[in-house]
Amino acid sequence: MGVLAAERIKLTSTRSPWWCSAIVVFLGIGFAVLMALVLNVDTSDSGEGAPPLTPSMAVSGISGFGVMVLMIMAALSVTSEYRFGVIRSSFLAVPNRSKVIVSKTALVGVYSAVLTGVLALIAFVVAKAISGDRAPELVLDGNWRAIYGLPIYALLCVILAVAVGVLVRQSAAAISLLILWPLLIETLLGAFGSFGRTVTPFLPFQNANRFLSDQPVTGNWHWGAWGSLIYFAAFVGVIFAGALVMINRRDA
Repeated sequence: MGVLAAERIKLTSTRSPWWCSAIVVFLGIGFAVLMALVLNVDTSDSGEGAPPLTPSMAVSGISGFGVMVLMIMAALSVTSEYRFGVIRSSFLAVPNRSKVIVSKTALVGVYSAVLTGVLALIAFVVAKAISGDRAPELVLDGNWRAIYGLPIYALLCVILAVAVGVLVRQSAAAISLLILWPLLIETLLGAFGSFGRTVTPFLPFQNANRFLSDQPVTGNWHWGAWGSLIYFAAFVGVIFAGALVMINRRDA
């Protein structure tokens, strides 16, 4: 509990977590409003309907950019301590280095899960209130996974971000990897024809997106939506276990 209290003080006494949280709130609510206004415009005169607004689209501002901001916040909670040498003081006070990293991960992870869970519900309610009867697909019946899956996804992403921060120790390198990995690397790998279709089911963030999606997913998948979550969680667990091994082997 003492380690958790110390990590809480670190988290709440700096400005970056507050700014990151404000950005996540803005993105989550802002995208919900934007989707409700744009995707549900009445186009009956042209004979073409707007794309359907679903729960996963309503919370896309959180699942997309919002979680990415939380990943950056989680990575900075580690790399900033390495940059300013604070991590050495933590390890001197608590010789069990794994306990320090696990406590930091648990604190940031639970905070991120609660924040995204609450925002997901608010974003859904806001989108539903704006779109009204124009969005018949915007219902939770059968689509709850898009809401309750978001805190699970955020928690796993934060664990991954802390692990990456521990492994690379540099803020720029950690942030670049966390952004380019889901947005560029996996997208490029999945674009190479038959090779992309074969490798896509084994890409971690593609599995996470499949778990969150409430739309039919095409491709040669070898497991269902919950299998994709288990695959992503196992991937995160391996990276985090490697980070714990390295934190105890390398100098602070």
